[in-house]
Order: sequence, then structure tokens, then C-alpha cells
Amino acid sequence: MTELKVLEGKDLTRIERIGAHSHIRGLGLDDALEARKNSQGMVGQRAARKAAGVILQMIKDGKIAGRAVLLAGQPGTGKTAIAMGMAKALGEEAPFAMMAGSEIFSLEMSKTEALTQAFRKAIGVRIKEETEIIEGEVVEILIDKPASAGSASKTGKLTLKTTEMETVYDLGAKMIENLSKEKIQSGDIVAIDKASGKITKLGRSFARSRDYDAMGPQTKFVQCPEGELQKRKEVVHVVSLHEIDVINSRTQGFLALFAGDTGEIRPEVREQIDGKVAEWREEGKADIVPGVLFIDEVHMLDIECFSYLNRALEQDMAPILVVATNRGITRIRGTNYKSPHGIPIDLLDRLLIISTQPYTEEEIRLILDIRCEEEDVEMTEEARDLLTKIGHETSLRYAIHLITAASLACLKRKGKEVDIEDISRVYSLFVDVKRSTQFLMEYQEQFMFNEMADPTQDDSQMSE
Repeated sequence: MTELKVLEGKDLTRIERIGAHSHIRGLGLDDALEARKNSQGMVGQRAARKAAGVILQMIKDGKIAGRAVLLAGQPGTGKTAIAMGMAKALGEEAPFAMMAGSEIFSLEMSKTEALTQAFRKAIGVRIKEETEIIEGEVVEILIDKPASAGSASKTGKLTLKTTEMETVYDLGAKMIENLSKEKIQSGDIVAIDKASGKITKLGRSFARSRDYDAMGPQTKFVQCPEGELQKRKEVVHVVSLHEIDVINSRTQGFLALFAGDTGEIRPEVREQIDGKVAEWREEGKADIVPGVLFIDEVHMLDIECFSYLNRALEQDMAPILVVATNRGITRIRGTNYKSPHGIPIDLLDRLLIISTQPYTEEEIRLILDIRCEEEDVEMTEEARDLLTKIGHETSLRYAIHLITAASLACLKRKGKEVDIEDISRVYSLFVDVKRSTQFLMEYQEQFMFNEMADPTQDDSQMSE
């Protein structure tokens, strides 16, 4: 029975999922915007990362708006990774909206509405407001419970102090509920918003640090506040323009944010909001935070969407547009014309183009090391060498896919570290693109809808 409990505990320890880019924490640049060889989960692509860092610096300084950047390179060269690095380096405050080019065709709204919503998700509004708060150290909490269930709700008293004063506050039922929800006890430093009654636990008082022998690693100690208990503080909220649109276009207000499909938002609503935001900016109540809109697989957009992007980039409140594509010279969707990257020339002219290069064998090795660490897989040196060779000869993505598969093969044979035999086993089980193509060419007659030319046919038959 005890053994079963231990197993249950082990299964619950790792709940978060590991994504393709979950190891990226930034662009890996130093203070002089020079790309480090291996930093913040980023490897190689130094010129592309440096260029992205320059764009990022201009965004932070508020120097550019309505600019567009194109990340162009062959598959598996880290275009999405650079965009993710930009998002992480921007910080939590700057909005980062991400979408795939093909996404707009699956939504139950017009293509331009979907793009407008994406644009407005990438523009933040920093709203400043003054509020009265009570900040102090909890000396004592006394709660009087009613004698019988039918009588009035419970009441209580809360004693708060700063270094200079101490006050007793009467508590209502709502405040008592908030205190118990936040698990507030004497010795905690708290901030109470007078308008909303929201209680924020700032930490434990240094004076109470010796009260308990055992403390959790997350216990934060802070000094007892000085001066008056009641203070006026400036509170800053950052919301995206799209969130403001949704709240104002639905009858249920802010609950519309959780209602799912927002549908089309009327242009009048947006005009009113833009007017109000402009008013707030003049009064100094709000600032615009231009974020980043990242569109992956941009060649999937059609000519109407590209026309919209041309117009949208010229507006006053436009975010930085970062687009990525792995296509060469291909047809512009919705036309019969071909163009580099499948993007019309007039839009290409507005783009700052950053190109990504294929990874070297050494860089593939470093990326595989990072992914092994991220996926918690122990691997021998020989197995890593073999996996690097596979990645160099096939593709980096294929090699990354083999990590977890080899780990499962190792687990099956009750091994502790992934070895060459596990890599060889999964390499034989899962074929890469080259081997799959070879297989198709050998057995093409046995597949349906085979379109490969018969070598015996002459050119005239083929054209027919």
C-alpha cells in the first residue's frame, strides 16, 4: 500500500508540458547587443539574433512603430525560436500576440476582422490610477463567530501597525472571508485596497523570522512599513486594446473575456475606444505600449490580407509586425503571380529582412544537449554523437523527436542512460524524410494517386 502511494506522488510531480520552444528564455545577447554563442536557450544564428536585438532595443526605446520584420530561412533554422526569444526579452508587460498564417481561414469571421483583432491584441494601454491603500504588519486578528447558525454573520477586529502607529479596524463578513482565503496570520505584512477590499500579502515581518523552526523556501521576509498606515499609491494596469474592445462590445462586460468566441466587433466601438484612449494620453492617465504581433507561415495569407497589412502598418497605433516564412520564390496566394517568399513586392519593400542560416554540427550538438536537459533525459556521450550525426544528415527536428522516443526505449530495457542501441532502435522504427522518399520511389506503383513520371514515357506523353 505504501509503495502505491509513493508511485502516485511521483506521477504528480511533473505536470507542466514541455513544448518545442519551452527552453527559450530570451535572445541570449550581452549589454552591447552581441549574441553569445550559447545563452538563454539560444544557440547559433548570431547575426539573426543580433538583428532581432537591435529591433527589440528600438521597441523598448519607443523609437519605431508600424515597422515590419521578416524572418526568412529554411525549415528548422530557428525562426520561431527567435520570435519567442523576442517575446521573452520584451518582458511580461509588453503584449506579444502570436498567430499562424492559416489560422484566419478557420475562424468564423472575416479575414480582415481576424487580423484587426490580432493587431489590437498586440497594442497595450498602460492605465495609471491613484488608489488609497492600508499597508502594515498584522499584530492580531480576532474573529467572533456567531453563537448559532441562524444569527448574524461573523464579525471581527484586525490590528495593524507600522513602525510609528497602530490601529484596530472592524471587519465585515467579506473582509473575514478574504483574510481566510489569503491565509493571513499575525506577523504578515499586508496591503489592503480600500476601494475594492482586496488583500495582498507582501511577506512575513523580519521581526517574526524566528517564530518557526521550519520555513518553506518561498517564504519572503520584508521590513515593517514606515509612516502612516493609510497611503495614496499609483496603481498601473496594462491591458490590450482588444480586451478593451471585448469588454465594451458585450453586454456582460469583462466576463466577455472568458466567454470564448468574441465574434465581429463593430467599427464604431473601436472608434470610440481609440478616441477615449487618445483623451487619456493627453491627460497623462494612460500610455500606449506597442507590442509585437508575430505571424508564422506568413505565405499562407492571401492577397486581401497582404493589402490589409500594408494599410494597417501606416496607422498611428500599429504594433511591430514580425512575420516568418520558409518558402522561396512561390505563388502569392489568391493570384497567379510568383514572388519571393510568396509575399507581394510592395509589402516586401516595407520589411526589414533577417535571414537564418542552417545550423552547424557543433550547434546541433549544443541544441540537442539543451533539449535533453529540458526533457530530463540522461544520455551517454556516444549516443549524443550519434544523434548529432543523424541531426546533421537528416534534420534537427527529426533528431529532437528521437530524444523522447529513445528515452522510452531505454526505459523498456530498464537502462539508466540512453545508449547507442536505443538511438539505433528508434532510428529504425521511425524513418526520416529522405528514407521515406526513397521508400516511395522504390514502391511507387503500390501507392494510390502516384504522380511520378515513368522513365519509359517520352515528353509528349508526360505533357498530356
